[in-house]
Amino acid sequence: MNYVRWDIPDKGPLIPAALVEAGCTPLLAALLALRGIGSPEDARRFLSGGAEELCDPMLLPDMGRAAGRLRLAVERREKVVVFGDYDVDGITSACMVTLYLRSRGLDCEPYIPDRLEEGYGLNMAAIDAIKARGAALIVTVDCGITAREEAEHAAALGIDMVITDHHECGSGALPRAVAVVDPKRPGSLYPNPGLAGVGVAFKLLSAVEGDAESVLSRYADLIAAGTVADVMPLTGENRYIVRRGLEMLENPGRPGMRALLSESGAASRRISAATIGFTLAPRLNAAGRLGCTEAAVKLLLTADERDAELCAAELCRLNRERQELEQDIWEQAHEMLRRSPPQGPIVLASEGWHQGVIGIAASKLAEEFSLPAVMICLNGDNGKGSCRSFGDFNLFDALSACSQYLEGFGGHALAAGLSIRRDQVDAFRSALAEYYRRMPPPEPAALECELRIDDPALLDMECVASLEKLEPYGAGNARPTLCITDALLERVTPIGGGRHLRLRLAKGGVSFDAVMFSRREEELGARAGDRVDAAFFPQINEYHGVKSVQLLMTDLRQSDTMPLCREILSGGEIEPWEGSDICPQRADFVQVWRWLERRGGSAGGELEDIVRWRPGGIHPAKLLLCLRVMRDEGLVSAALEDGVLRIRALHREGKADLDSHPLVMKLRDFRRRFAEGR
Repeated sequence: MNYVRWDIPDKGPLIPAALVEAGCTPLLAALLALRGIGSPEDARRFLSGGAEELCDPMLLPDMGRAAGRLRLAVERREKVVVFGDYDVDGITSACMVTLYLRSRGLDCEPYIPDRLEEGYGLNMAAIDAIKARGAALIVTVDCGITAREEAEHAAALGIDMVITDHHECGSGALPRAVAVVDPKRPGSLYPNPGLAGVGVAFKLLSAVEGDAESVLSRYADLIAAGTVADVMPLTGENRYIVRRGLEMLENPGRPGMRALLSESGAASRRISAATIGFTLAPRLNAAGRLGCTEAAVKLLLTADERDAELCAAELCRLNRERQELEQDIWEQAHEMLRRSPPQGPIVLASEGWHQGVIGIAASKLAEEFSLPAVMICLNGDNGKGSCRSFGDFNLFDALSACSQYLEGFGGHALAAGLSIRRDQVDAFRSALAEYYRRMPPPEPAALECELRIDDPALLDMECVASLEKLEPYGAGNARPTLCITDALLERVTPIGGGRHLRLRLAKGGVSFDAVMFSRREEELGARAGDRVDAAFFPQINEYHGVKSVQLLMTDLRQSDTMPLCREILSGGEIEPWEGSDICPQRADFVQVWRWLERRGGSAGGELEDIVRWRPGGIHPAKLLLCLRVMRDEGLVSAALEDGVLRIRALHREGKADLDSHPLVMKLRDFRRRFAEGR
């Protein structure tokens, strides 16, 4: 997306010497410090913490009762059904618990509700079906914390229930079950409230087994997939668990994971949290979105290589179908908005939209138009909608204020679902627009640039490669966004049929190749020859066996040179690389002097106007740097007061040695030393 505001540090990074002495590269040390990690011991624990990061599962509420009931099921050889959810977290949870209980000799099967027919969570019909299958125990994973009526129904049928969940408990009473295990229960002593559903299920199995490492060694790939896909904080034990899972996925022993990595084309690439988030999770989620979760469940449960290959192929096919449906809905939405451009929250409704896909389309529209978006799938007199917020607009509060037009709704501040009658859609749209006018969202979030690069050595191969140690990236440990200011945009090349861009940036004698996805040339906001600020994540790119640093662009904008110009005139310090492109040569001083002479020896006006008059297209900051040096040498007076710059030529005896000015020498020396170092 294009960001309206950027938050950029005023100066380059602070690099803790202790971390560098301990073996960190300067770039890694700077980023660790920004994450509050300043000592070698804290860095070691964060980067390579081991099993000591795992918390005691018995600190979770009701864990003793839950583990005891599962041990009893093993002793009695009872039939158990694991009730999950149709997203990645729910599917991986259900499959992991099923595999474990089967390994203990139980007749165990997963139950994943149909997204389109049953919706989220436990329901009475499902419990009746489970009773008919002869189950004595239901274990819920990633759901159940609000299933009070369903728990009563199960108890009336003689079925015990162990609930494991990680969602908020709500204000009502907890379900009456054998055990309710949730780190978000009031009074919980568990140190990590950020467990995914699969993380809570892992804790249950650890308690039953009495050995967390034994469970982790078998199922870390599943736990990592659910944790990353559910956007849980990747700190503390979650970070350790996900790192273990990524190690398993590098050489997967599970046939399903091996087949899915191969079928999706990811098997030959380095496995990271992004592999889960952008390759595995969308394919597993596609099954749930299109009502075909059995393919995902079978993929993760099967021990047969051929079955795994068939399931992987089916999931990739479903993901392509999901993408096509999503693109079709997005294009229809665009056509609607072309006829009536949005001035407030987007509320669109149509027959035939797929209920499992409209949420993704709503997310894309919200990002594209910087507005909350509601997409409603109509069926007869009724409609079901998916809602996505933008920025800090509280969507749940907005729906609450408009609830008189809704049959029902649920969710949170950023995402929600609703049901509505067809004849109420227009009234709801108007009410939501009015609420948005009365309660406008805060100013759009700024692009947070974590670190400002002030030395090209921070982007050498060693420094960039060291960022792998910060993996896995995710919530609580975001992939860092770095920035370079006032670089020259040398080249813009469309790739991927014009949908993406390859760029080349230059600053201070150093050039960088960059790639920018999902941005067309006409949407860039800059063209070759412009001075730009670039926000990016650096990575190592390998092409035909040759490795190089490549900038993966987050955003790009034309540079605002005014802050630097003011800093120059005020006599402030200039970072060597920041000033390397504006270091004046003798010809520049001559050009500025002659420009001043042509104006009768004086010039004055708003600073922005002065730099627009710059002679010969000289860089604005270079013009001001020339004036600063000439002022220091007594050739001109140049004062900035209340935004007005007044310049006047002075007469001095003798020649001025401008090349010997300390600032000029400092900048030239930096360029010379860097060129020799390369």
